[in-house]
Amino acid sequence: MPYIDCKVSKKLSDGEKDEIKSQLGKAVSIIGKPEFYLMVGIEDDYTLYMGGKHPDAAAFVSVSLYGSSTPSNYKKMTAEICGIMKKYGIEGSNVYVTYSEVENWGWNGSNF
Repeated sequence: MPYIDCKVSKKLSDGEKDEIKSQLGKAVSIIGKPEFYLMVGIEDDYTLYMGGKHPDAAAFVSVSLYGSSTPSNYKKMTAEICGIMKKYGIEGSNVYVTYSEVENWGWNGSNF
């Protein structure tokens, strides 16, 4: 049950959003989760500041997952997310990635 929330300072086309969603769908296996349950949110044209400055292109990506993964997998996932963002003109130095391990997760009227 992963959810990946992307806040991106650039304006993205619907096609670019679909591409990012698909690439994240493949990447989520790195942390041991199936794409089948993946939910992705993409908010573009979002105002982000880093170090007191307003970069042309930046992203904040928050990954929430039911259960946990390993620090090694999180490191690989961060590299993959930064690689995906770079394809859309966002350098890794302007990308923050966080991970939240969730113990209680509800879906379809009940909890896991």
